[in-house]
Amino acid sequence: MDINYKIKDGRVDLKSLNSSELIEYIESLGEKKFRANQLYQWMHEKLVTNFDDCLNIPAKLRESLKENAYLMALEPIRVQTSQIDGTQKYLFKLYDGNVIESVLMKYHHGNSVCISSQVGCKMGCRFCASTLDGCVRNLTASEMLDQVYRIQSISGERVSNIVIMGSGEPMDNYDNVIKFLELINSEKGLNISLRNLTVSTCGLVPKIRELADLELQITLAISLHAPNDELRKTMMPIANKYSIEEIMDACRYYLDKTGRRISFEYSLVKGVNDTKECASQLIDLVHGLNCHINLIPVNPIKERDYEQSNKDAIMAFKNKLEKCGINVTIRREMGRDIDGACGQLRKSYMEDSHESSSND
Repeated sequence: MDINYKIKDGRVDLKSLNSSELIEYIESLGEKKFRANQLYQWMHEKLVTNFDDCLNIPAKLRESLKENAYLMALEPIRVQTSQIDGTQKYLFKLYDGNVIESVLMKYHHGNSVCISSQVGCKMGCRFCASTLDGCVRNLTASEMLDQVYRIQSISGERVSNIVIMGSGEPMDNYDNVIKFLELINSEKGLNISLRNLTVSTCGLVPKIRELADLELQITLAISLHAPNDELRKTMMPIANKYSIEEIMDACRYYLDKTGRRISFEYSLVKGVNDTKECASQLIDLVHGLNCHINLIPVNPIKERDYEQSNKDAIMAFKNKLEKCGINVTIRREMGRDIDGACGQLRKSYMEDSHESSSND
């Protein structure tokens, strides 16, 4: 796995190290193995944000860590709470000044957090605000982890489900995402079951196959959004590189390797992909596949001309799929009043910051 563990002035990103890697690093400093176990607990169970809070670590070692290592801790700069459903959207500042967003959604079955995997996104999907300014950089495993850690610390509530469905294309940051899955699943950390983790992709076929070979018990979500290549190309530039047939072959491979049901994300856009013909094509596409289709009323963004399908069209689409025995749900709209869609809060923050600097 090709991950650079050095960030910020060449210091080692401690929170991205697994338990055995941390032991190796601490021993390289001439310290005993048990110090690494203590430090791991402070970072991943007690969720500390600085080395001085690691009270049973000797002062000499704490000073050495301050000089040679870095303890990733995101800075919450904006938290918005929906007056409709209690959904919370967090804007975090990274160590290099970039900002990312995460969402806490509260359900009867537990709290779910949607995290970002990149600063921005280069995939160019027409209905998504994340991609409007392109991709700045990948997030480290620790930056993905700390989105969960900060939200759990700030909210005071346990996170039980995680979806990597925020800003960015997870399969475009494959190594760091896999490392994140290992760390969040660790018995020495939050120990969140792999079955409670979902990784989304717009369809990077080689990486889907690579993920399948790991045979992890996570849920794979495919951002499909169209039932044929011609339509998909108008909505998602990635469709020019990988056809739907290639994606479906990769999904079948994933099913064979993991036995895990595939989830297909389908954003309904008025007059674009919500027709009876589209529903029929989608039925033919997934026929016989162990899958679930998640219909998403598209969240309009001002930079695009897409409109949300009306309720009658959404229900007609859903009913047509259900009559053919397809497992389908309509995603509950959450956080509409707080820039709930991917990339909206970051985009508005950047615009505000630019406007403020221009007025200075």
